[in-house]
Amino acid sequence: MTNAENIGAPAARAVQKRASGSSFYIAMRLMPAEERDAMFAIYAFCRKVDDIADDGIGTRAERHERLEGWRRDLAALYEGKVPAQVRFLAPAVTHYGLRLEDFLTVLDGMDMDVAEDIVAPDLATLDLYCDRVASAVGRLSIKVFGMEEEPGFALAHHLGRALQLTNILRDIDEDAAIGRLYLPREYLEEMNCCRQMDPAAIIDKPEIDAVCRKLESEGIDKFNQPFDKLLRQIEVHVNRATLGRKSGSNG
Repeated sequence: MTNAENIGAPAARAVQKRASGSSFYIAMRLMPAEERDAMFAIYAFCRKVDDIADDGIGTRAERHERLEGWRRDLAALYEGKVPAQVRFLAPAVTHYGLRLEDFLTVLDGMDMDVAEDIVAPDLATLDLYCDRVASAVGRLSIKVFGMEEEPGFALAHHLGRALQLTNILRDIDEDAAIGRLYLPREYLEEMNCCRQMDPAAIIDKPEIDAVCRKLESEGIDKFNQPFDKLLRQIEVHVNRATLGRKSGSNG
């Protein structure tokens, strides 16, 4: 069943249009059709719940309740029911064994943005946020890729955090405009940038460049190093699996 059949043609076109602006779109387009549809379904879920966190429509309590609606429908899906809101996820969940806990973790991350505007979180909170909004998506994705869980989840841990921290640096101005700042409090305090908790005022300080460079060197680079090692391990695993399939087909 295609995405258009699952979520309706207009919705499928809207998802594809939004995905086309994503850096992952070309990679998804190159995947086999079944895997591509599963990845588009995961992407559609992430976009839908991210919009609840970011669109500012309704009170915080109302947006939280919308996220709770997703929790209820996901729970029902895993109990064998198919609520309309999550019907587009059903084929991917069934075929690839996507875990409920990872979907719920993504919702936990969205709820962090709904509960309050995050401003200068401490490092532990920032790491938790990155796990919820990025690494959890990676844990869903590796199931579609057919990777073993141990190396796959390790890859999701490191790559998800590196990508999310990169997004944070990229979107500093955009986030500050809506009252958010995800740069870690410890780094801001070291640079004397945290006397007032006004994101717009903080990012206007000349010291902010040093804070961003530190996040890049001590945050992104820290996760990229083990990622490179994991990637080599995974490449060996994929090559062995490919050879196994070829020998099996020739037997």
